[in-house]
Amino acid sequence: MKEKETVQTNMPTEQDASREYAVRLAKVEAMRAAGIEPWPLSRDVSATAENVINEFESRAEAKEYSVAGRIMTMREHGKSIFVNIQDMTGRLQVYIKQDVIGDVAFDQFKKYIDLGDIVWFRGTSFKTRTGEITIRAEEFTLLSKCLHPLPEKFHGLTDVETIYRQRYLDLITNQESRERFVKRSLIIRTMRNYFDDNGFIEVETPMLHAIPGGAAAKPFVTHHNALDIDLYLRIAPELFLKRLVVGGLERVYEINRNFRNEGISTRHNPEFTMAEFYIAHHDYKYMMDFVENMFREIVKATTGALQVPFADGVIDYEKPFTRISMQDSVIKIGGLSEDDVKPANIDATLKRLKVPHDPKSAWGYKLVALFDELVEKKLIQPTFITDYPAEISPLTKRDPHNPKFVPRFELFIAGMEISNGYSELNEPFEQAACFREQAQARTEGDDEAHYYDADYVLALEHALPPTTGAGIGIDRFAMLLSNTQSIKDVILFPTLRPKD
Repeated sequence: MKEKETVQTNMPTEQDASREYAVRLAKVEAMRAAGIEPWPLSRDVSATAENVINEFESRAEAKEYSVAGRIMTMREHGKSIFVNIQDMTGRLQVYIKQDVIGDVAFDQFKKYIDLGDIVWFRGTSFKTRTGEITIRAEEFTLLSKCLHPLPEKFHGLTDVETIYRQRYLDLITNQESRERFVKRSLIIRTMRNYFDDNGFIEVETPMLHAIPGGAAAKPFVTHHNALDIDLYLRIAPELFLKRLVVGGLERVYEINRNFRNEGISTRHNPEFTMAEFYIAHHDYKYMMDFVENMFREIVKATTGALQVPFADGVIDYEKPFTRISMQDSVIKIGGLSEDDVKPANIDATLKRLKVPHDPKSAWGYKLVALFDELVEKKLIQPTFITDYPAEISPLTKRDPHNPKFVPRFELFIAGMEISNGYSELNEPFEQAACFREQAQARTEGDDEAHYYDADYVLALEHALPPTTGAGIGIDRFAMLLSNTQSIKDVILFPTLRPKD
């Protein structure tokens, strides 16, 4: 008898999907009429697909298991059926033979079980003539009926809109996507271990802020009814974490969500994950060393190498990361001269290069505009850009010997900012003055300027020790280590425009 294979050959059309849904609903009614529950209580599972395969390969002996997974393929051949089930660890073949499982059970399987159903099996492992490790089923139970057809077998889910809106379908059908999110989890776990090994403690700080702060960004606003006050989803945990350093928690970190009311792109999502951390009695140079070493450890643990493919090239995390000041980068990498970036000439340079800017803004903002236009996208290998203009860094400690610049860095890889850090401003009077300048900028229309935070100034008046801090964008880091070009592919449920 010719073998009959049941697979989904393409993403079903809306009409086909509707027809299939009706067929499966009818099966549910028939099952219940026959006394079979399509969504019963759970059954004990003794092994995963990976366990079964690994144990047989290491011992080459049969063993009884109970396993469960989603039916991904089904091949009927007379009085036998081969199915592939999928669980979190991978896929496993199950052999259903009529004279082993019994006529009634075999007929029920053929009549009621579809691709996508989650089924429990009890049986014994063996190896087929083609060398595939398989479970010979002696008993089965439908655990959960799938009412919709799955995307096609061979190429997985390819419609980008559906991938992001129905991530569960992407995870069911796309092994590469599952592996990407497993790697993301490993990145975070390795990072936590690194912090813990270096004497940090993990904390949680508020998501709802009465005064948004810690970054230059436009916040989301909500309202608390009981207190009758507006609150803001946090744009950064910085000011709360530094309060903890004032309190004596001298090595502290948090891995959590930030929210910024900004545009959406391949590198930006309004809701994103950051690791932010602070170390007392050190400066930004120490922090650069710390970040660089941590990156190497995480990269090695998650990819097995220090040279990692990304886009059309390879990122080398083994070589010492380049360190160059922002002004020097504009000259040496951006191709400008020292005269081009002098305060008297920078407006003409910006105009000649057609770089959008506000002529009334301070020189530092204009330097950053040139950097963004001429340098950032060229920073492919890991590069620390240092010595930022003072006016764009209101939370950074000032260098009395170099007042135009502050001890700050940003780490760029593959043209993306991955980390930002600096020596923290701990002088309360200077911090208050910076807040006042930022508050004035807000009144003049800058929605991303900082608010005046009197409570934070009060905390500084209780003495923040010399401290350095940094943040790392987890989503972009995951992009780099999984060779992914869009941030939406490393966020399980990215922000999307609602369907009409």
